[in-house]
Amino acid sequence: MIRPLLMCFVLCVVSGSSKPTEKKSRVHEEEPLSHLEHDDDKNHDYDHEAFLGEDQAKAFDQLTPEESQRRLGIIVDKMDSNTDGFVSEEELKDWIKKAQKKAQTKHIYDNVEHQWKDFDLNHDDVISWEEYKNVTYGSYLEDSQADSAYNYSHMMSRDERRFRVADRNGDLSADKQEFAAFLHPEEHEHMKDIVVQETMEDIDKNGDGFIDLKEYIGDMHTLEEGEEEPEWMESERQQFSEFRDKNKDGKMDREETLDWILPSDYDHIVAEAKHLLHESDANKDQKLTKSEILNKHDLFVGSQITDFGQALHDEF
Repeated sequence: MIRPLLMCFVLCVVSGSSKPTEKKSRVHEEEPLSHLEHDDDKNHDYDHEAFLGEDQAKAFDQLTPEESQRRLGIIVDKMDSNTDGFVSEEELKDWIKKAQKKAQTKHIYDNVEHQWKDFDLNHDDVISWEEYKNVTYGSYLEDSQADSAYNYSHMMSRDERRFRVADRNGDLSADKQEFAAFLHPEEHEHMKDIVVQETMEDIDKNGDGFIDLKEYIGDMHTLEEGEEEPEWMESERQQFSEFRDKNKDGKMDREETLDWILPSDYDHIVAEAKHLLHESDANKDQKLTKSEILNKHDLFVGSQITDFGQALHDEF
């Protein structure tokens, strides 16, 4: 039986072709800093998750106000990387980036743990390529004619190539770290080349090693006969010429493709750092002292007083 990971891919292909005016995107968008509403008039829950990560924010919510402030003070000392007694916007950005990376890493390894037992058939704490192949492509291997609608042979070859890149010690078995890189290559530096290679193989229809404008647009959507062109297509053409094709040669090379699908900008992190700085910077000198942060501790972290205070407010 084809496993859920593969079937998810198949379903994405099917659904992607079933909505003629919907734009398909290959960009690996970063997870939002928080899925909560960002409304400071209601609460600072969004800021807590952005600053600490979701799990740590929940942990702080269980602390007393005194303990919450004490731990925030320790964090402030860590944020001040140049030990000048101030926290700059850049240091705030670095801290938020690290907190979010830690939260994302936990999410990835939770996913690995969830799938691990399905593939580690002999329970030896590694997943061999043979185990992964047999679980994922078992029905195809038993009868290669049964599922002729999809080219499972090609998909299996791509999976094996990615597996070998993730398998850093070359033993054709993946420990949990290697398996995480295989499942989530976009999150691992040494896997970025394979992400770009897979993307270019899918889009580069003429095989010249580049992605031209026609291929770029065609990957997002193919117009049916008589179908009116969606408005977003013109916008994407402008995106391609102004931002994707950086050297203005009419096509994207590997480096430009990497910048497209794995953007390195952190606009949402920058916005949150600016927000925290603006709200806490009492003397408006564009940097924060420890006192300024602790005076606005409820913006950065939560504590039990939030719910307790709200309960008193509701009661009286």
